Amino acid sequence: MDLLFFAIAGAIVTADQLTKWAVRSNLALGESWPHNGGMIKIVHVVNSGAAFGILQGQTPFLIVTSLLGLGAILLYYVYPPMDHGLVRLALGMQLGGAIGNLIDRARLGEVTDFVHVGAWPVFNVADASISVSIVAVLLFFGLQDFERARKPKPADDGGSDARRDG
Repeated sequence: MDLLFFAIAGAIVTADQLTKWAVRSNLALGESWPHNGGMIKIVHVVNSGAAFGILQGQTPFLIVTSLLGLGAILLYYVYPPMDHGLVRLALGMQLGGAIGNLIDRARLGEVTDFVHVGAWPVFNVADASISVSIVAVLLFFGLQDFERARKPKPADDGGSDARRDG
């Protein structure tokens, strides 16, 4: 296995858990910093559901789906092996983000969120890592498809395998 892939995942888990610990240790639930607000602020909230607050209170279901997601990430990493660095980086970010939120769900029954930017729902390092990596993978494969579509296709030379009508 690729050391970089697991190092990225480990770094995301570490950053996620340390930032959540810092928020839980320094802000009461619902408290924000800076207090006078602004476009970007830190606010201590919890989410017992999934992204955008869906599936509230469904912790056992979310733990099972998280474990299935971890398995899917690892399978996608191995079969077929992803040799491109961007895809390996993105999959490591997804793995780390999924583990970070899974730790909260299993240990606390809910996920600590704290980054509040404008009208966006409050999120955390794990959420950001997953979101950024999904966009990176979609752009990567989208650009690959675009490049394939731009390349001229070889002309059919009507070789011996070609079928011909009468």
